[in-house]
Amino acid sequence: MSSTLAGKRVLVTGVLTESSIAFQAAKIAQNEGAEVILTGFGRLALVERIAQRLPKPAPVIELDVTDQEHLDGLADKVREHLGEGVALDGVVHSIAFGPQGVFTFLDASWEDVSTAVQVSAYSYKSLSMALLPLMREGASIVGLTFDAQIAWPKYDWMGVAKAALESTNRYLARDLGPKGIRCNLVSAGPIKSMAAKSIPGFEELADVWNHRAPIGWDLTDPEPAGRGVVGLLSDFFPRTTGEIVHVDGGVHMMGA
Repeated sequence: MSSTLAGKRVLVTGVLTESSIAFQAAKIAQNEGAEVILTGFGRLALVERIAQRLPKPAPVIELDVTDQEHLDGLADKVREHLGEGVALDGVVHSIAFGPQGVFTFLDASWEDVSTAVQVSAYSYKSLSMALLPLMREGASIVGLTFDAQIAWPKYDWMGVAKAALESTNRYLARDLGPKGIRCNLVSAGPIKSMAAKSIPGFEELADVWNHRAPIGWDLTDPEPAGRGVVGLLSDFFPRTTGEIVHVDGGVHMMGA
């Protein structure tokens, strides 16, 4: 690709370490000509340090997607970096969280499950609505999911939250389509990131890819998924919305 995002302005959430898909998406977006703004929560100083490792240092805005005050003030904070009247062309939603209780399906409490659904799925809608005043026709919203078509080992209620995210994407695409805004997801294979460390039994889950990815899959390489995100942010998919693009080495289509 060559300057596929030239002149575009993109907000990327979920950058915490260089091993994250969000970091790769931000890096590739910059290399393709985009101006990038990051958001972070909880470890803001860490996000600010990681932002300095991008090809061009990016500003960081604090954002807790469960805090309505943060969401209500987000557009104004983004305007401070873009300038008044400048549109936002792309949003990357790379936010997911589940308390440890959600990884035991039969014993999980509603309190834990509701947290997982709010942070991992509902936030896709709430983030999009918070930034809607800045987006114009042709803008693209891209989220990250983990294939929710089947029941994965150890993933449990996070799989349910991802199913909710995938459904949310379809409804958001329906309702924002008349405004000319596309909404799509990248379904990525597992990556050994900081988020993966919070999933009990991650190694067992990830081992599926060692045996079933026909084109191969590198658990330590988030770049392919990052490229998928940037592709959907670009103008190469002007009439694609409500879609889930699999970047998983082909595991999603393999039979038993």
